[in-house]
Amino acid sequence: MVETNIGAEAPRRIVIASRESALALWQARHIASRLATWCPRTEIGILGLTTEGDRRLDASLATIGGKGLFIKELEEALLSGRADIAVHSVKDLPMTLAREFALAAVSEREDPRDAFVSSRHADLSALPAGSRVGTSSLRRECQLRARHPGLRIEPLRGNVTTRLRKLDAGDYDAVILAAAGLKRLGLEDRITRLLPPAECLPAPGQGALGVECLARRTDLIEVLAALNHAATARCVAAERAFSRALSGSCNVPLGAYAEAEGKDLRLRGFVGAPDGSRVVSGELKGPARDPEALGVTLAKGLKAQGAGEILAALQT
Repeated sequence: MVETNIGAEAPRRIVIASRESALALWQARHIASRLATWCPRTEIGILGLTTEGDRRLDASLATIGGKGLFIKELEEALLSGRADIAVHSVKDLPMTLAREFALAAVSEREDPRDAFVSSRHADLSALPAGSRVGTSSLRRECQLRARHPGLRIEPLRGNVTTRLRKLDAGDYDAVILAAAGLKRLGLEDRITRLLPPAECLPAPGQGALGVECLARRTDLIEVLAALNHAATARCVAAERAFSRALSGSCNVPLGAYAEAEGKDLRLRGFVGAPDGSRVVSGELKGPARDPEALGVTLAKGLKAQGAGEILAALQT
């Protein structure tokens, strides 16, 4: 009965804006399939777009504008009416959206962990000193340098298959990738070892998909609510609130991961210097009904431990 009601109220057509990488298109098609189940009378299309973040592969995100480079063209498609919704990896979304937009749904999370990928070594601890490890993330770089100071952490940009191809070509001894992306692309067999959060804390929202639309599209927001996974949405809200409170961006080595524990959430977070010389971390448990308050409170606790000094140094 719910499907019939939602289908009757849904728009006749919904166009999904997506980046054109294989992973992004998988994500868009996944959401399209979910929508087709809830809205059987709605025609659903996908508008593939190349973002500036996809074009600028010659520099790190921290130096060319950050995560917003992956969503600008998609949001412009929403504003112009060429698309109705946009699908993103939540970890790629800026921590604060412009007021014209709404994060209308967060899908159930895939594996949030990072994956160690290597054809020659079983684990980070097995890598000889001086081994080259590729990653595009300051968050990963900070944690790797803190735990494995003898490794050479080198920049790695491009889509998942490009990064794996560079590994296979011998450009790197190992790479660190999001497990969710590998699994969604059917590349789980490339994972050498999954890194537990205690060893490498994920990015806020890692493994979850976010569906964005114009804030004024109340018709869409009502329909998209069917795609929202409440438990994941609460965890993601706590993680993103933590990051916002610490001015989280591509320029800040920061991680956050929340897990549901009954009626509570347990949130872990860290912020550190890019070279791993200083890391401040902590965890907090609180009611799941107010996830953003939990994130803000943990951020305040880390600031009291010295996170503010780390953040100030990053701005100089």
